[in-house]
Amino acid sequence: MEFSVLTVNPAKVETACLVVPVFKDGDLLPAAAKLDDASERLIGQLIERGDFDAGLGNVQLIPFAPGLAAERLLLVGLGERDKCHEGNFRKALDATFPALAKLPVDEAVVAFNDVPVNERDAAWKARMVGEATLRALYRFTEFKSEPAPASRLAKLGLLVTDSAEADAARQGAQVGQAVGEGINYARTLGNLPGNVCTPRYLAAQAEELGKTSAGALSVEILDEAALEELGAHSLLSVGRGSDEPSRLIVMKYQGAEDPEEAPHVLVGKGITFDSGGISLKPGAGMDEMKFDMCGAASVFGTVKSVLAIRPKINLVAIVASAENMPDGRATKPGDIIKTLKGLSVEVLNTDAEGRLVLCDALTYAERFTPASVVDIATLTGAAIIALGHHATGLMANDDDLALDLLDAGETAWDRAWHLPLWDEYQEQLDSNFADLANVGGRPAGTITAGCFLSRFTDHYPWAHLDIAGTAWSSGKEKGASGRPVGLLTQYLLDREAESVVSEEE
Repeated sequence: MEFSVLTVNPAKVETACLVVPVFKDGDLLPAAAKLDDASERLIGQLIERGDFDAGLGNVQLIPFAPGLAAERLLLVGLGERDKCHEGNFRKALDATFPALAKLPVDEAVVAFNDVPVNERDAAWKARMVGEATLRALYRFTEFKSEPAPASRLAKLGLLVTDSAEADAARQGAQVGQAVGEGINYARTLGNLPGNVCTPRYLAAQAEELGKTSAGALSVEILDEAALEELGAHSLLSVGRGSDEPSRLIVMKYQGAEDPEEAPHVLVGKGITFDSGGISLKPGAGMDEMKFDMCGAASVFGTVKSVLAIRPKINLVAIVASAENMPDGRATKPGDIIKTLKGLSVEVLNTDAEGRLVLCDALTYAERFTPASVVDIATLTGAAIIALGHHATGLMANDDDLALDLLDAGETAWDRAWHLPLWDEYQEQLDSNFADLANVGGRPAGTITAGCFLSRFTDHYPWAHLDIAGTAWSSGKEKGASGRPVGLLTQYLLDREAESVVSEEE
């Protein structure tokens, strides 16, 4: 997709389709007002007569508009002006681009930068347009013998009424494109079936990213022999019942001017299929357990976005990947395993395997003396019960880190919610036979999972993102969401900005 910014009179824009957002009250925004004047009040009359309902997300194609250079108009309803917050703005975008993608057009121009959204600036709105465009154009057709035809849309112009905002809009569109591509990459990895997307496949993907990064990304793959020598027995225990070998994948991006600057570390859970192991899951819906590697997918997607933006930070991305299957060698309930940190864990439930691979990866992260560590995992069904499918669960051992992630989520509109990580919850992990158990019972299951991980993070600021409710959708729209690539990328961009401010001071 090619994005550009235009500052010309909208009535003179020559395009196959001009997208015009309008409020329900008929009070036209600057671009829409100029178009209305040039077309003998075409837009105003449609609204006044009720021929177009400008309710939120409604779209209507006008195949011919007299007096305008555009071949066709696509009107998009914004709903009520006083309710035009970030969520409704995104809903309008998510109605626009699927409709635009269905039209027989190669290029189009949109006028969304006129829309007032809670004081969000031109860069933010352009970023949201870029992301929404790429999300709408995404298709996963690799295994279809007769895939539906892809959209023809290849160029999108962003109309900016105030020319002083043009540079900011260009920068925002560039970030939106990078994040959108990262989101779609994460979606593809998540959507791949478990017989294709294995730990070795993810390792190969990392190596491919390294090869195409022009030297910006170095990659190291630890196979099972290396993990055994390292002492990562907890990670290895999860894959014992599978024919697919486990992997620890390490990707290093050095963008800071000082190569010794402490890196930020992302750690992704990469369970490429989760049967539950000996604690076998119910058969209904088990196919969706291919999505249990969406934490890893989001790390890959964020790395892809970072490689496109090239922020001046150092980043280490770690993916702990295994397949959790039952066979004669599989870990059994009641087994005790030794972690890389040296703590012993009593495995009460083999379906709580994500924390067993993550704990060794979090210990491995210590060697990088990180400025921060964030792990991302489809860790607990309890997160869905607590937060539904809207917010990612967030826990941290550092309040400043938690606030930074919450702020990044608000900026990216990829939001999280801060849950407690109090010492009182730690008692639920007590074991009669080992240093700790891998589950703490049904109460506060998301929090006790975070408590488990916190036992391995006492040497750096750490946060945990439970994306079980946000990583994919079920039902008719089944598929990976690509979250939280937006949040993670924004968090890293904020760290770059923070570093620049510190240098100036």
